[in-house]
Amino acid sequence: MFQLDTRIERDSILLTKLPLCQLRLQNDQRYPWLVLVPEAVDEHGQTVTEVHDLSERDASQLLKESNAVAEVLKKVTGCKKINIANLGNVVEQLHWHIVARNENDITWPGPIWGVGNAIPWDEKKRHQLVVSLLESLSQKGFKPSGN
Repeated sequence: MFQLDTRIERDSILLTKLPLCQLRLQNDQRYPWLVLVPEAVDEHGQTVTEVHDLSERDASQLLKESNAVAEVLKKVTGCKKINIANLGNVVEQLHWHIVARNENDITWPGPIWGVGNAIPWDEKKRHQLVVSLLESLSQKGFKPSGN
C-alpha cells in the first residue's frame, strides 16, 4: 500500500494529484521547487524506491508528468534552467525534484542541497505560484484533483 514518506510530507505541500504522481511544492521559497511522488507500489505492495521498479506503463507516465511539470514550471517562473533530480540517499521513496534555477539564486550554479536553511513560503507568493502552475497544467490536459 502506498505510504508517503513523512519527511516529504513534512517538507512539502500537496498541490494536486496527477494520474500517477502527487505534485508537491517544497516549502522553501528560495527556489520554485516541485516534487513528483509516484503513488506506486511494487509486486510485494511496498512503496517503490527505484524508477526501474515501476511498470513500463508507470515509468512512461512518470516521464510524461515530469516533462509537463518541468515545462510548466519553466513557463511560469521564466527561469534560466530546470534541474531534475532523483537521489534517494536520504529519502528512499521514489520522488523527483523539479527545480527552477536562475543565475541569481543563492547556490547558482551549484546544487541546492545542503546549503543554508529553507525559508518557508510567504502565503501570498505561494498562492500566486500555485494558481499559475495549476492553471498551466490544466491547459496541458492535467486537471487538478482533490488534495
